[in-house]
Amino acid sequence: MHQAQPIRAQEIARVNQGVIGRRLFTLATVGSLVFLGAFIVALLLSMAWYTNPQTIRTILASPELAFAIKLSVITATLSTILSITLAIPAAYTLSRYTFWGKHIVDVLLDIPLVLPPISLGVALLVFFNTPMGTAIERSGLRFVFEQPGIILAQFAVVSSFAVRMMKATFDSIGPRYENVARTLGCSQTRAFFAVTLPLAKNGLLAALVLTWARAMGEFGATVTFVGATKMKTEIMSIAIFLSLSSANVEQAVALVYVLITVAAMALIILRYVGGESYRIE
Repeated sequence: MHQAQPIRAQEIARVNQGVIGRRLFTLATVGSLVFLGAFIVALLLSMAWYTNPQTIRTILASPELAFAIKLSVITATLSTILSITLAIPAAYTLSRYTFWGKHIVDVLLDIPLVLPPISLGVALLVFFNTPMGTAIERSGLRFVFEQPGIILAQFAVVSSFAVRMMKATFDSIGPRYENVARTLGCSQTRAFFAVTLPLAKNGLLAALVLTWARAMGEFGATVTFVGATKMKTEIMSIAIFLSLSSANVEQAVALVYVLITVAAMALIILRYVGGESYRIE
């Protein structure tokens, strides 16, 4: 009887320790989520406190900012189309084929993802000072400090990102479906377009949305390669930089709100096209 009481006390202590441990774990996980959410909300509210909707509407109605928004949309769309067009076959090759030097190619494609974007801008400037780059410029296709350079700079930043997203999509689609199609008489090309690409639809749409949103917010490579000229190479990120340079904080805040709206819309679209795991309930 005396031995049973210490054993029971030990069991109760273990149960209490388990309950306390679960509560501490829940507090740590939920607390981290609350902190991060509150941090982002605090940043948004601080910008809302600094200005007001009427001021934002007035600023956004200016010709300069309308130009920046239009140029951003056009260049981001073109660089995204170019990136996805090349990313689909490149990602398919990495996903389906084994070849000598594949790991080297993998590393090369990851370099733009880990480098600061400004480094890519410097690399582009150096390239166009080589004989090959100079020949391109002299041919009439000018990039340095010109609007086509914005597309090239955005492409340099987002193309590897697009390849990675498409490779993950193709990796999730087994080659069995293509093999079945080929046994039924389809060529490899027809099997890709009739079977694999439709199965990759959600991943493709997600890659399009996120690549476009990333291109919209690109700054480092672009400002290094094409400069920050008003009403010429002034995309939204550069417009924010120019606004802060002239101490026009309200104008910078207005443009930040535009970019936040674009990012929010991109993420909402992603939830709906990225499969069940991304859907908003």
